[in-house]
Amino acid sequence: MTAFQPPLTGRPLTRQHAIVTGASRGIGAAIAVGLARAGANVVINYRQNAEMAESVAAICRKFDVSAITLQADVSRADDVNRLIETATVHFGAPAILVNNAGVAHTGLLLDMTEQEWDMLMSANLKAPFLCTRAILPHMIRQQYGRIINLSSIWGLAGGSCEVAYSASKGGVIAMTKALAKEMGPSGITVNAVAPGAIQTDMLGHLSDEDLQMLAEETPVGRLGTAEDVANAVTFLALPSSSFLTGQILSPNGGYVT
Repeated sequence: MTAFQPPLTGRPLTRQHAIVTGASRGIGAAIAVGLARAGANVVINYRQNAEMAESVAAICRKFDVSAITLQADVSRADDVNRLIETATVHFGAPAILVNNAGVAHTGLLLDMTEQEWDMLMSANLKAPFLCTRAILPHMIRQQYGRIINLSSIWGLAGGSCEVAYSASKGGVIAMTKALAKEMGPSGITVNAVAPGAIQTDMLGHLSDEDLQMLAEETPVGRLGTAEDVANAVTFLALPSSSFLTGQILSPNGGYVT
């Protein structure tokens, strides 16, 4: 028996508490809404834009759940500890952590500065480490947890002119697989979602022609949506997904197989 039993309704995450980092817009916002739709109370973390985060919380509350916003730079240990402690005081022990916050970088490796490399690694790899380390004692005590990390197809396959980004997201995949082995005996699953080309601000640097070409190169014939990623995250968060751990689920429309 798991610590959380799905209710006899269409809301399998009822009475569970989730933290989503970087949830004020884009994929993170869609994930927060998806978890709320499934019945979870949601902590919406943001770094800068409080107004956008609150608008996401308002949408979540329409599903008759509690939703709060908490500011934190999740690449900073003090901020992360405050985020987890505040969320726990407000909701109780978190059952779901989604490490979504991250940044992108496009350019030749030769042109990349050491400062840019460090910033990318801090945002994309150090932040999931800090958040996971802070939340694990709570999950271990209750012998239940769902940790879901956001990677990328470039973490799987590597992307030209995205060497640092690919390296950081590949590190997320390695961390996911290793931690899943550590946490399995504690009833905690650790998985990653590695999206393909998703129509968000991260593709804002591409022209309409480039976006059209990318859609045509994707076997399903379209770019992904934030909701496509949110659906994958919600699936991995379910109590019934207890035998899935150390896995990389890649909603990419067949672009990478």
